[in-house]
Amino acid sequence: MTEEPATTYVVSVFEKPSWRTVLTTKDKTKALALAKEIGDKVRVDEITPKPRTR
Repeated sequence: MTEEPATTYVVSVFEKPSWRTVLTTKDKTKALALAKEIGDKVRVDEITPKPRTR
C-alpha cells in the first residue's frame, strides 16, 4: 500500500510580536487566495510529510 503523503498549506499572518496561523488547508488555490486577500505580512507554508519506510 503506497499512498502519496498529502500536502498541507498553512497561511500565517504577522501580528506583533509573532506569526499567527489563519488557515490550514489542503487546497493550494484557496490558501493563495486568502493570502492575496489579507495583503502584506502574509506567508504560505507548504508541508509535505515524508513517507514512512519499513
